[in-house]
Formats: sequence, structure tokens, C-alpha cells
Amino acid sequence: MLLQTVRPNIVQSIRAFRVDDLMRAAQELGHHFLYANLGQAQSKQDVLEVIADAFLFPPHFGKNLDALNDCMTDQVFKSGAQAGFVVVLEQLPDNARFDREAREQLLDVFRDTADFWADRKIPFRCFYSFQ
Repeated sequence: MLLQTVRPNIVQSIRAFRVDDLMRAAQELGHHFLYANLGQAQSKQDVLEVIADAFLFPPHFGKNLDALNDCMTDQVFKSGAQAGFVVVLEQLPDNARFDREAREQLLDVFRDTADFWADRKIPFRCFYSFQ
């Protein structure tokens, strides 16, 4: 199985993994597969909008990092039992409007999310790549 070698609660570069393979692995495990292609995003606001649309966040999503954290943790947790998650953030921007600090802040939200689910013994694996 593809994800056997990947810790159950981690945020890491996608490296040699392919998106289609990760999607199939999530399906085999009965995990949610969340995918966002951020290739057209240029700013933090763009990134949050693409993620919100791709992950089907509710219309009241605040489009800030705190709201992202809430949607990825408490709101999902309150909706019932979860088997696990495989998240792919493909082509994170790498430009002056979304610099290294902005990327790290975004990835920190996903790291916090991985910790949240780890505390509940639910696998949460997040993979990312840069433009």
C-alpha cells in the first residue's frame, strides 16, 4: 500500500508521489481526499479562495488562516466520525505576493491540523508542491 511508508499525521513535500496514486490510496483506505491546484493563485487571499472552493467549505468561510484551521478541524470533527484524510496542495505560489513566510504560515495551519487529528487517532496526511 502506497501510504504504509508515510507517517499517519504529517505535512510533507509530495516528492515522488503522484496525485492520482494518492487519491487511489485514500479511496482504498476509506479516507477523505482533498485536492487543491493552486497554480493560478498569486496571493494569500487567492490561495485561501482556491482551497475553500476545492474543499467545499461553507459559504460563511472567513478566508483567513484561523477560519481555515476551524474548517479543517472543529467543523469536521463535529460532523461525525472520520476515517482519515489525504490532502494535496499542488503548486503553492512562490512569488512576492505569496512569499516563504506566507507559505510557512499556511503549512503551519496544516501542521496544526495534523496534530489535531493525531490527538484523536485519525490519520491526516498533507502533501504539497511549489510552482
